[in-house]
Amino acid sequence: MLELVIPSRTPLRLEHLVLDLNGTVALDGALLPGVRERVARLRPALTVHLVSADTQGTLAAVAEDLGAVPHRLGPEDEAEQKAALVERLGADRAVAVGNGANDARMLERAALGIAVLGPEGLAVSCLQAADVVVPDILAALDLLLFPRRLVATLRK
Repeated sequence: MLELVIPSRTPLRLEHLVLDLNGTVALDGALLPGVRERVARLRPALTVHLVSADTQGTLAAVAEDLGAVPHRLGPEDEAEQKAALVERLGADRAVAVGNGANDARMLERAALGIAVLGPEGLAVSCLQAADVVVPDILAALDLLLFPRRLVATLRK
């Protein structure tokens, strides 16, 4: 569990890390450099979930590489499926990371939503739904590895 006490907010007790696959931790289906090592450092504190419609066909392999639980989306309403996953895990115990329009609802519902401006860009709806916006996935994972950075950003 990752505990965060942020002034003017309810304390966060995070147990789940929900990561979007393509555009967030991978580009064209291939894991971005530096992600594996950071996720490995987070796994003792957080159960890692990887969610995707699996457009590139690499969900299972990347999830195995990361030691993550894979969640393959069906063809209908991906945004709602991602949000429902966060709800099933316990939204108040989840941090969600994504970049696409179909990630906005899961970022909104999670206790902590992190939007990533990655190589595929960042959807405006995802930007608006996030608690924090970062320049890339490594910065997002580093916020969780060095949580005082989050406290400094989110305190009021």
